[in-house]
Amino acid sequence: MRRICVYAGSNPGRDPAYARAARELATLLAERGTGIVYGGGRVGLMGILSDAALAAGAEVIGVIPQALVDKEIAHGGLTELRVVGSMHERKALMAELADAFIALPGGAGTLEELIEVYTWSQLGLHAKPMGVLNVGGYYDGLAALLDHALREGFLHEAHRAALQVAATPAELLERFAGWEPATVGKWLDR
Repeated sequence: MRRICVYAGSNPGRDPAYARAARELATLLAERGTGIVYGGGRVGLMGILSDAALAAGAEVIGVIPQALVDKEIAHGGLTELRVVGSMHERKALMAELADAFIALPGGAGTLEELIEVYTWSQLGLHAKPMGVLNVGGYYDGLAALLDHALREGFLHEAHRAALQVAATPAELLERFAGWEPATVGKWLDR
């Protein structure tokens, strides 16, 4: 994998474990020669992730809408900063540049980005690995909701299996290494 798109909060969160996980993920990706695509911010977990990746020698590409640049939250020291016109353009370009997707803990924006790329997978628009870094059980509720949707017939097994949930960056990257595309989009042919 050349690059992994990482969705992350624009706040650091209360638990210092979130920042430790962001740094660990950045370091592991740098050691593997894998670049990072992310939202381009210098704040919160986004800033912690990008600073750690840059310090470890990784390529870091930020994608940020002009409106957020105007609010002065863009990271000025990235390998590359791409400024786009809208959040829609941001998400599309991040997905285009990445070979996989990881969500660190974050708020509504992080969740929205993850769910959109997860939906694109179900529709057969991409067949790239996706996962959440479940630091301290942060994504337990999401995993439970998806399991419930599966049991209730709103989600197919292959689609549920497409989103990996792992407690550590090493575990998630190991799962990505052995990942095979799920049979996504098959239900569209029915």
